[in-house]
Amino acid sequence: MDLDLPSDLLAYLAELDDFIEREIVPLEQSDDNMRFFDHRREDSRTDWERGGLPTVEWEALLAEARRRADAAGHYRYPFPAEFGGRDGTNLDMAVIREHLARRGLGLHCDLQNEHAIVGNNVGLLLMLEYGSAQQKSEWIDRLASGTAGFAFGITEPEHGSDATHMETNAIRDGDEWIMNGEKTWNTGVHVAAADLVFARTSGRPGDAVGITAFLVPMTTPGFVVEEYLWTFNMPTDHARVSLTDVRVPHDAIFGGEGRGLAVVQHFFNENRIRQAASSLGAAEYCIDQSIEYAKQRRPFGKSLAANQAIQFPIVELRTQCEMLRTLIHKTAWLMDRDGPFSQSAQVSMCNFWSNRLCCEAADRAMQIHGGLGYSRHKPFEHIYRHHRRYRITEGAEEIQMRRIAGYLFGFMPSGAPKGVDR
Repeated sequence: MDLDLPSDLLAYLAELDDFIEREIVPLEQSDDNMRFFDHRREDSRTDWERGGLPTVEWEALLAEARRRADAAGHYRYPFPAEFGGRDGTNLDMAVIREHLARRGLGLHCDLQNEHAIVGNNVGLLLMLEYGSAQQKSEWIDRLASGTAGFAFGITEPEHGSDATHMETNAIRDGDEWIMNGEKTWNTGVHVAAADLVFARTSGRPGDAVGITAFLVPMTTPGFVVEEYLWTFNMPTDHARVSLTDVRVPHDAIFGGEGRGLAVVQHFFNENRIRQAASSLGAAEYCIDQSIEYAKQRRPFGKSLAANQAIQFPIVELRTQCEMLRTLIHKTAWLMDRDGPFSQSAQVSMCNFWSNRLCCEAADRAMQIHGGLGYSRHKPFEHIYRHHRRYRITEGAEEIQMRRIAGYLFGFMPSGAPKGVDR
């Protein structure tokens, strides 16, 4: 057993920090761009007159950061070398995302927009795994550069965690499919080139097989963005869309007819471990800031840090971080060795506990910082509001626990999640 991280990965973290200080921090501090990160952040990022969508200026700044990161060879790090990447592994990405989030809120990593200078482009990974030759030729270059992407349409107004009971359906008509239904929480459709819509094409509600994924261009007749749903942390890019007699060609199918649930499970598994690492990093940032503040603050003539009421909650949080980091690293390493679905229960353990831990750490940071911590002059309320979302999206923590229990008690066969060939 060797728990040391690979030397080349540690060297890359130093390379990344150097790039951030040289290229990203100056960009962040120029032209009053700090308005997107200081107490003005929510108002500066949100176009209140345009349905609460991100402002054009905010998204342009994120795009410029991605462009610089891509030019420096960082943005595509997790992608295969043939697409300009460095063949980054799940372990690499877990370590990198924790590292970036632990630096705190900034242009190098802003999880509210799933933005990072090392791209977490799960869309490209899915395209490489499931895309047809035609789809790959159309999408790969644009996905790799971050200049185009597709949204993800699985959740419905009446069906979230019970996705296999979805009511959206598609019926074949010659060389086309006719789709009808409604999807919600479609993140990023305002800038997406297409929406990856999941619809039942055969089988019964609850069946794993019979769900098909379709790449539906945003300009397709009958595809309508009905509204953007305002959230706990603004701006919003989460849309409710309707599909009325939407026609797509047969070659719009992504991942094989009736095999769409495997695409969903792959997306969740890849993203959940990375999300867990980001939440861990954000939790550590909150803890680090709380320790430094408690050392400096001197109420009643002595350091705030001298009080056990301050010490003990931080001790508990730090202990959980240390244990969780070990589990995340082990899980990511085993995913690299044995396949993305080999650690499904452990991925869920990492995800639900890390997201919960981050919320607890942000809440504790607010408490230790007092009124200042509650204000928007500190980032803790922003971190809390964003990571509170992770406890619901991509599998609510109760669903994650249910999944773990299914493996533990034998209600679910081990080896792979529902809908994935074993």
